[in-house]
Amino acid sequence: MLSGSINYKVPYAEPTIRSMRLVGLTGGIASGKSTVSTLFKSHGIPVVDADLVARNVVKKGTGGWKKVVATFGEEILQPDGEVDRPRLGQIVFSDPGRRQLLNKILAPHISSGIFWQIFKLWIKGFKVIVLDIPLLFEAKMDKFTKPIIVVWVDPETQLQRLMARDRTSEEDARSRINAQMSLDLKRSKADTVIENTGSLDDLEENFRKVLFEVTRPLTWTEFGLSRQGALLALVSVILEIFV
Repeated sequence: MLSGSINYKVPYAEPTIRSMRLVGLTGGIASGKSTVSTLFKSHGIPVVDADLVARNVVKKGTGGWKKVVATFGEEILQPDGEVDRPRLGQIVFSDPGRRQLLNKILAPHISSGIFWQIFKLWIKGFKVIVLDIPLLFEAKMDKFTKPIIVVWVDPETQLQRLMARDRTSEEDARSRINAQMSLDLKRSKADTVIENTGSLDDLEENFRKVLFEVTRPLTWTEFGLSRQGALLALVSVILEIFV
């Protein structure tokens, strides 16, 4: 993937103490977010991948699988009974109404799956956890994360990358890009922006700066989310997610 510069918008001067931090990582399709996620993992930072959670909640026989099949029909299934994700993607990306319906069906399953992964990492005592969530803002999960990192790329580069990566037509690529919140809007909501328009070496250099930021000593607020803090914080997160 390609990379460019980093823009930090929020300084951190609050008194700090050892604890746990939830970092929000998002971007757009073909923006390079997955590369940044992999870099976090390579440096020992656990990543909760919402896409992986989404895959697991529609595995054959699960509650999510049953609801999706009941809604969209057995034509979305492969011969082995698993969901044909490319086929389902074609259906929902071409119809905003059906895409919203799919999101509504799966949102509770994905939210609970993300929570339990966070909970297990919290129990293990990890200080920093990255939430890799493409729909971070749309799902209102951004209120649980700080800082929020957005991997940004200009629209034309994003389009060309997606067409080359998935060997798809320009029409299909534009449809998939337009189905998501614009990267410019996500950028305006971010604490840290990685402009992914340079080389891989640029990305790795910029990532080291991001890594320094997210692994700095934790704030008193973040301390409240630690094992040393009150369990009440996690209970409130559970309630927020399920509400």
